[in-house]
Amino acid sequence: MQWASALSEATPLEQAITESAGKVRQSLGHSSADLAALFISHHYRAEFGAVPALVRQHLGPALIIGCSGGGIIGNGQEVEQRPAVSITAASMPGVNLSAFHLAGDSLPDLDAPPQSWEELVKASSSQDPHFVLLADPFSFPVQNLLLGLDYAFPKAAKIGGLASGGQQPGENALFLGDQVHRSGAIGVAMHGNITVDTVVAQGCRPIGKPMRITSCRRNLLQELDGEPPLAVLRELFQRLNQRDQELMRHSLFLGVVMTEFLDQPKQGDFLIRNVVGMDARSGVIAIGEMLKEGQLVQFHLRDAQTSADDLTAVLDRFVGDHRENQPQGALLFSCLGRGQYLYGRANHDTEIFQGKLGTVPLGGFFCNGEIGPVGGTTFLHGYTSSFGIFRAKE
Repeated sequence: MQWASALSEATPLEQAITESAGKVRQSLGHSSADLAALFISHHYRAEFGAVPALVRQHLGPALIIGCSGGGIIGNGQEVEQRPAVSITAASMPGVNLSAFHLAGDSLPDLDAPPQSWEELVKASSSQDPHFVLLADPFSFPVQNLLLGLDYAFPKAAKIGGLASGGQQPGENALFLGDQVHRSGAIGVAMHGNITVDTVVAQGCRPIGKPMRITSCRRNLLQELDGEPPLAVLRELFQRLNQRDQELMRHSLFLGVVMTEFLDQPKQGDFLIRNVVGMDARSGVIAIGEMLKEGQLVQFHLRDAQTSADDLTAVLDRFVGDHRENQPQGALLFSCLGRGQYLYGRANHDTEIFQGKLGTVPLGGFFCNGEIGPVGGTTFLHGYTSSFGIFRAKE
């Protein structure tokens, strides 16, 4: 397996694709590309219809999958607020690729059997596939798709993001094969001689201690270890330093441990969700996630330094767990709220990634929502950098 990634900021679009495809083809040498992950900034939107034919001229029969983005990542570089095209291509002998486009109303019922989901994505659970998924945020129920795929393919990695750059329905683009779609979702199932590892950095750090939910109703958190959660927060606030007290006022989140029986959670074990409301009279807190009694939770804070520390921690953990496995390529799906907006400079997350894993070919884009697993379940996230890391199984 061999990967290559390139980025171009040239205009017009034809020149940008020619430059990036030429660099990829040169890096692959005598190997032909089987897959081309293509991400194009919204500055080229008037020319989106020409994209598949332009890529095909340079990369031949490679399966094209990609989308428009508000920011573009290629060759380990991040470009925001400027025109850019990235192509990350792979030669993958022994890997089978099955592509699919889904309309918003095409999903089976959530109580449908696994076979219905297998037919939908043209893959069988017995093949042990992995998935790259891209969707239009205006027209597709992504969370329902993730629920169905987790049900039918519990062992599969699912990674991806929501197209960005468009401000209203029809302005985003999804590229699949020779087609350009303006709605729905696209994906590719990969099976054979391939392993896909995932790293999801949610940009938060825990404060206080883990506590059990002793009372809740839907997304309303009513009791933590028998206490009103607002009373828990008031007590916690008094113990924090001034910086963290200020963060608690505007950057407070709840981390939910998604793996049952995990009593000592570490960085990366929490699903981070927004605190969306508080009732001072009852002490109840509303969370942007359905809750269950008995779940282990912990409050979290987020800022630029916290986000950097979290990314470093989860990548260190990944490297420590995969010392014998050399990745060949990677895709990064990062939130539009990260990048320069959060850190004040470009290439923050990609530089940390390469500092930990080396010069692995890395492409991707800045998303309207990021897809990745936490505790064995796949979620749609915000404020996250979600990595898919690819290597040959054998």
